[in-house]
Amino acid sequence: MTVTQAAPLVRTADRGRGDRRWSILVLLCLSLLLITVDATVLHIAVPALTAALEPSAVQLLWIIDIYSLVVAPLLIMFGTLGDKYGRKRLVLCGYVLFGVASAAAAFAPTPLTLILARALLGVGGAMIMPATLSLIRQVFTDRRERAIALGVWSAVAAAGAAVGPLIGGVLVGVWWGSVFLINVPILLVLLPAAVRLLPESALRKGQPWDAVSAVLSVLGILALAFGLKEAGSGSLMPLWASVLVFLAGLALLVVFVRRQTRLRVPLLEVGLFRRREFAIGVAGVLLGVFALVGLQLMLAQYLQLVLGDSPLRAAVRMLPLVLSAIAGGLAAAHILPKIGMRATMSGGLGLVALALTPTLGWGVEGHPVMLAICFVGIGFGVQVALLAASDTIMTSASESQAGGAAAIEETAYELGAGMGVAVLGTITAIAYAPGLPAVAGVSEGGMDKARQSLASAAHVAHEVGGSAGGALLDAARWAFVNALHTTVVVSVVLLSLTAVAVAMLLSRD
Repeated sequence: MTVTQAAPLVRTADRGRGDRRWSILVLLCLSLLLITVDATVLHIAVPALTAALEPSAVQLLWIIDIYSLVVAPLLIMFGTLGDKYGRKRLVLCGYVLFGVASAAAAFAPTPLTLILARALLGVGGAMIMPATLSLIRQVFTDRRERAIALGVWSAVAAAGAAVGPLIGGVLVGVWWGSVFLINVPILLVLLPAAVRLLPESALRKGQPWDAVSAVLSVLGILALAFGLKEAGSGSLMPLWASVLVFLAGLALLVVFVRRQTRLRVPLLEVGLFRRREFAIGVAGVLLGVFALVGLQLMLAQYLQLVLGDSPLRAAVRMLPLVLSAIAGGLAAAHILPKIGMRATMSGGLGLVALALTPTLGWGVEGHPVMLAICFVGIGFGVQVALLAASDTIMTSASESQAGGAAAIEETAYELGAGMGVAVLGTITAIAYAPGLPAVAGVSEGGMDKARQSLASAAHVAHEVGGSAGGALLDAARWAFVNALHTTVVVSVVLLSLTAVAVAMLLSRD
């Protein structure tokens, strides 16, 4: 064969390998999308879910946030297990568990069954998610291509949380269980594709896997998240017990960190947090997702239960949030090299705070144009900040520390989602109940139920009917709007303080 004949064959082989890389990226991003969508897909389905299963306010909060609260503690454990025993194997097992749990959630007959099924979904998601970043680092060896792939991953991560309510709005009109059942046919396609496309990772047979560290990390993060959630809601235990659980979580994580510094082969490179850029990047991810997911739940309820939108109409009105998040991911890749990480991250967080501010003057009347503008600012700002934070995290870690850095970033993502729902949802609930006065014609028991949540109030108002039901619904809407204002103030303050901290602490680049 001559050189001129061989050259096209070489180019074809290179093109084949390139096509395979990008096919793997599509597969990994679809897997990530499946996981992130499930964190928020129920937000728009809350009224339909409340009518079908009649959960209490406590059960409803657990149904929504148990998923993220289970995923977050398990990411570190499954991320390191994938490094040791093979990421592909773990992804395939995660697919199977995620599919089984999705079917169980779709046909859950009671709120408790749905909570348990959502918890299993979290376990499956935690098995899949760490491998998405690690496999990208493994497959994309060229630095320029890897940067593009990581940018796509970051956009999908943020867009997944944003697109969840849109998918939920489309599906809930058919049947609330379809928001889970839709996962099954998607996984039936992804599973054989993953078997064929995903590469086997090099196993670390010579390196020990410290089970004690894994247990400490899982229990520590879980206790921290649970204690914080219960301290705000008091749904299962008194305040003093919640504080004790929170402090126990902190103590376990302190023991975990000290153990990592003494081990020859640590489970997690906690030394990464000594680098200021890395720590700030993690904080940026945590706060960005906290604001996006938590506020998304509150605003979805505002559209349906205050403004009276149908689930589909509410989802369509939230579409600017999805599109702006995708646009933010694409734009951030060009903004970041020009103005640097510090300005990009602090500017993105500041934009979200600015976009939220107009909502403080709103009541029960509609503001369609301003609402769309606010959604654009929130989606664009969060995604720009997240991409800058992700880039800061990954550039702060060496190649050998990439897996640990990815696990920490993903843990911050899921913990932020869980805390956003738990903390902001709890703040809204705490402010809502005292703001709902007694309504003539509604029994004391009915008022107690109405004070649990706006969705419960709408259910009670429908049962009471007549002028009393209408008066209860009007009062509940105003109480929710005032509670939402409190939540927005907390979010604006947190985002603004984080933006200032990033601007002051990140080095100029």
